[in-house]
Amino acid sequence: MSRDGTRKLQFATREKLGKFNSLRGREVQPGEFWDVVAVTAVDGSQREAYELQISEKIDRKELPLGTHYKVFSDPPGSKIGNGGSTLNALQQLNDIYGKALSRMRVILIHAGGFSQRLPSASALGKIFMALPLGDPIYQMLELKLAMYVDFPSQMKPGVLVTCADDIELYSIAEDENVKFDKPGFTALAHPSPLSVGTTHGVFVLDPHEKSSYPEMENASCLRFLHKPSIDKMRESGAVWKRAGGLFSMSCAEFVYTDSTYYIDFDTAKSLMNLLTELGTLDCEIDAYGDFLQALGSKATIEYTSNTANVTKEESSLVEIRQKIFHTLTGTPLNVILLNNSKFYHIGTTSEYLFHLTEDEALRSELGLLSSVFSVHVNEKSQGSSGCCVMYSVLDPSCSVGAGSVVEYSRLGAGVSVGGGSIVSSCWVSAGLSVPAGAFLHSLCVNHQDQSRFVTVFFGIKDNLKHSVDRPAYLEELKFFGSSLAQCLALWGLQKEVLEFSGDGSSCSLWNACLFPVCSDQESSFSMSLEMLQAVLGGSTSPLSKDTQLMSMQECLQCKNLEVMLKLRKGLRDNITQRGVTN
Repeated sequence: MSRDGTRKLQFATREKLGKFNSLRGREVQPGEFWDVVAVTAVDGSQREAYELQISEKIDRKELPLGTHYKVFSDPPGSKIGNGGSTLNALQQLNDIYGKALSRMRVILIHAGGFSQRLPSASALGKIFMALPLGDPIYQMLELKLAMYVDFPSQMKPGVLVTCADDIELYSIAEDENVKFDKPGFTALAHPSPLSVGTTHGVFVLDPHEKSSYPEMENASCLRFLHKPSIDKMRESGAVWKRAGGLFSMSCAEFVYTDSTYYIDFDTAKSLMNLLTELGTLDCEIDAYGDFLQALGSKATIEYTSNTANVTKEESSLVEIRQKIFHTLTGTPLNVILLNNSKFYHIGTTSEYLFHLTEDEALRSELGLLSSVFSVHVNEKSQGSSGCCVMYSVLDPSCSVGAGSVVEYSRLGAGVSVGGGSIVSSCWVSAGLSVPAGAFLHSLCVNHQDQSRFVTVFFGIKDNLKHSVDRPAYLEELKFFGSSLAQCLALWGLQKEVLEFSGDGSSCSLWNACLFPVCSDQESSFSMSLEMLQAVLGGSTSPLSKDTQLMSMQECLQCKNLEVMLKLRKGLRDNITQRGVTN
């Protein structure tokens, strides 16, 4: 990105943050902010967690007041994807507001799911993931609302659809506005390298409409490609040559990729009617691939039978896609080209660590800090700097290695955290050392009618989603670079007796019952750390015969929300009383 582009992006981002900060904790005027902020959840338990946290945020005046905050859970049964969640949320909004919905401006944030690639966000939700900025400290919800703070006043009634784990930054000329005032769909588009286009949606634009790359342009889309190959982008005319006026691209060629989109009310009504026609959904629908590919003057029905990017193919998927296509075909797809913009995704442990500790661009754009709402974080505790400490209490003698994140935790005297690690919601006893590249996260669970604690631990690069058909294939599951079978031997566990939660149809690190159930948060961390150090040192650390073990999956099913939020309140009170160091 050019120096001028960077400067404009920083200035525009700080302006949005300042505007949102002025709205936090006060009653907003009609048209000044969203009428409804709607968040999706994967099930009733997650909805309860989200509603509880939003209620607490409102009580603490961390959000604008006078807006309706709603959480909609997916119906029980089959996974329905973010497209199914969109249809379900629209229907529930209509049930609540009726005809008044036709006059409302709604933001719909997709936050359902178990965050298996960033498990520190699994229990309380990635939309409530802490970020190192703001006073009171921001979570992802505040940042999403801040980055879109200018939209409601420039938007006709309808719904803005976005995801909980990405950040879009942009700048436009002073005399311009991003307007959502056209019928149909209106999508934001960002110039991106062709390699990024292979994992996102790509817009094929009318070549006659392109101009000299101002900060913002309005265009009409001929066709939308979902995760296309580079050859497909070229064949379709989606690839553009870099011009001198383009702010944010250094490579010679680029494509425009997707992020957030708006649906006007009439189109939203058509989608509600579609859900009535479809009835109970039994397959995953993609709010991007399955909706946007139906749009544009050159859209064809061919995509409905392409299941290459589908995680689980159901027999009904093609038929449902065809019904979506026939409902939406002919609907305009307007595109707002944000030529000076950045798109960041924070959905994995590696992305999380990079963006919060190493990414100098994002740090300068958002004004991210190394320490926020924490006590006793000094130069010694930050080691060689480049770490991030949030919402935590550290003894002055602690050290945190470069590239590590500590959040919602207490670290005792002499504790050291190695580089590139995540310590989340933990109580670390004096003198303990967390190895480099480790993930540790403590949860409170309801176990045998009592509150207990479990600290899950993984390698930062471990794949929790990778599964094998049966326990006999445990050699294929890698845990800190070793096979899970080797780890079990070090802990004195027979692989034949290892249990997997769920229906038993697959075995993965996610549902392997590996983690000890303990009476308190501090001993839970210490016991799990011993197991981790045994694996890294190749030494035995046998568990006692009566040790109860749970999986990450089970922890979420049995999580004790009230205690987890109470522990955070205790941290907040301690930090407030003892004085924050930023």
